[in-house]
Amino acid sequence: MGKVEKRLEELGLSLPHPKPPVGNYLGCKMIGELLFASGRVSDCIGETGTEVTLETAKEAARNTVLMILAIIKQDIKDLDLITGVLKVTGFVRSSASFTEQPKVIDGASDLLIMLFNENGHHARTATGVAQIPFGASVQLDIIFQIKPTL
Repeated sequence: MGKVEKRLEELGLSLPHPKPPVGNYLGCKMIGELLFASGRVSDCIGETGTEVTLETAKEAARNTVLMILAIIKQDIKDLDLITGVLKVTGFVRSSASFTEQPKVIDGASDLLIMLFNENGHHARTATGVAQIPFGASVQLDIIFQIKPTL
C-alpha cells in the first residue's frame, strides 16, 4: 500500500470500485507528465440549494475525487506516481439563488490537499450550472502531474 492509500485509510476513506466511462472516452489520458482525468459526476443527485444542502454537496465533491482516484489507480496502478494536482474544474448543479459553489468544491480541494500536502494545492474553477449528466449534484475533472516515465 502506497503513501496516498495509507493516508486515505488514516482519514477513514477508501477508493470505490472504478466505474467505466459511460461514453466514447477514456477515464484518464497521460501526456508527458500530465494526467488528465475525465469529468466524473457524483452519486449524489439533486439541485444544490433546494434538494441538496451545501454540506451534502461538499461531501459529494469529496467522494467524486475518490472516484477519480480509483480510475487513475486502475490505469496507472500506483497513486504515488502523482506528484501534484494542477487544476480542478468543478461544476455544481445549483438553484438560481445558490452562490456558494466554491464552498462545495472545497470538498474536493480539501481532500486533495490532505492527500498530497503542498503538492495538492491547485488552480481551480467552481461554477454553478442548471444541469449535470444523470441529475448529479457535482461534476469534477482534474489535471494531475505525474512522475515522468522512462
